Amino acid sequence: MIVAEQSLRTLVALPGLALTAGPSDLIAEPEPGAVGPDMDTHGELLALKDRASVAEGVAALAATQSRANPELTIATTRDRGVSGEAWQQTFTVSVRIPFGAGPRHDARTAAARAETIELQAQLNLERARLAGERDSAKARTESARLQLAAAERRAQLARESRGFFDKSFRLGETDLPTRLRIEAEAAEAERQAARSRIELAAAISAWRQALGLLPQ
Repeated sequence: MIVAEQSLRTLVALPGLALTAGPSDLIAEPEPGAVGPDMDTHGELLALKDRASVAEGVAALAATQSRANPELTIATTRDRGVSGEAWQQTFTVSVRIPFGAGPRHDARTAAARAETIELQAQLNLERARLAGERDSAKARTESARLQLAAAERRAQLARESRGFFDKSFRLGETDLPTRLRIEAEAAEAERQAARSRIELAAAISAWRQALGLLPQ
């Protein structure tokens, strides 16, 4: 029995079978709320929103200018009535007030509207992309949470089984190979639970990033 116990302690002490002592010390970031922040406040959308607002303002201003700017023309002429008379210089001032919008105004208005439409389309596409990333990250977090619950349940059962077989082994009711197998299964269950905690923490971090939240 003494030899068997020494063999067991030696095998359990190996790095491959090292047990984790209780829950992981990993500190995960807090999960976002049930609703989460407004997607329009996402950092990647703010620049596009500002550009779209400026383009809308330019288009609105162009639409209010229903006519082209007035044109002022100044001309000078020289003539004389009869040969030998002094030259007479005449100045002509004319003001042209267009009543129609004019082709330049139409082109400027059309360009402003086109830019506004393009930026709005980009904004909608970016918003849809970020919403997809948010939903995907949230689903990954839910899946990681379920996997962690299953892994912790398995680790709990493995610890209970290890305690039972430890007593049985000390009473001589369980042989060494069985005891070692139970110990290895418990160690693997603890490692899997630790990996699940890390995966859940990574999923929460990705979810927060998809929402545009700063790390905590």
